Amino acid sequence: MPCHNQQLNNVNSGQEHPMKQVRFANNSSSSSVLPTSEASDGSSIQTDGSQDTVGPQLKLLPLNDQIRELQTIIRDKTTSRGDFVFCADRLIRLVVEEGLNQLPYSECTVTTPTGYKYEGVKFERGNCGVSIMRSGEAMEQGLRDCCRSIRIGKILIQSDEETQKAKVFYAKFPPDVYRRKVLLMYPILSTGNTVIEAVRVLIEHGVQPRHIILLSLFSTPHGAKSIIQEFPDITILTTEVHPVAPTHFGQRYFGTD
Repeated sequence: MPCHNQQLNNVNSGQEHPMKQVRFANNSSSSSVLPTSEASDGSSIQTDGSQDTVGPQLKLLPLNDQIRELQTIIRDKTTSRGDFVFCADRLIRLVVEEGLNQLPYSECTVTTPTGYKYEGVKFERGNCGVSIMRSGEAMEQGLRDCCRSIRIGKILIQSDEETQKAKVFYAKFPPDVYRRKVLLMYPILSTGNTVIEAVRVLIEHGVQPRHIILLSLFSTPHGAKSIIQEFPDITILTTEVHPVAPTHFGQRYFGTD
C-alpha cells in the first residue's frame, strides 16, 4: 500500500516541499523537463501551459525511463500479446498505486515486535472501484492486488449504432456507493464521451464528482479536457497525455484483435 510517511515527516519538521523536475510527454519533445509542484496531498501536478487549459485536476505520474519503456512496448504494433499484457499489467499497477495515494488517510500508532511505538498512517475505509467494461476490466486485478477486499462495480457503455452517442446498457454498484470514494477505471481516454456518461450514472446513484478518481493509462488532450469541463471536481490520473491514444488496447489485451 502507498504510504505518506515522507510527507508527514516534512510537515512535522516545518520544511517546505521542494520543486521537482519531472519529464512529461508533449507534442514537441517527449523528454523535455518541466517543473512540477506538490499538491496538497503530496502528488505531482503538471505546471506547464497544458495545465492552464485542462486544470490541476489532471495529474500525471512522474515519467521515468521504466514508464516510458512500458508505454513504448504497449504502443508498438510488433509487440506480442504476451509482452503486451505483461507490460500493461505493470503500468496498470503503477497507476493503481498512485490512485490509492490520492485517497484519504489518518495518522495511527502501532507497536512493533520489539515493543517500539511507530507513528504511521492508515487509509480510511469506504472506497470502491468501478470498471467501465470491457477494457476497464483489465485494471481490476491490479486494484485487487493492492486492496484484496475492495468492492468493484461495473458499467457497460456502448455507442448507439444510429446516433453514435454513448448509451448505458448495464450498471451494478455496491449499495452504498454514494458514501464511498470511487476509483473509476478506464485505460484509454480518447474522446472522453464514455467516461462522461459513466460519471453521470455514478452521480445518479448519489456519488459526488469530487469523490471520483479516474484511473487511466493514456489520454488525449481533448478527452481529458472534455471530462474536466463537464465535471470540474473530478480527478484524472494518467501516465501520458498525447494526441494519439493506443485505442487498440482493449482488443490486444483480451486477444480479440
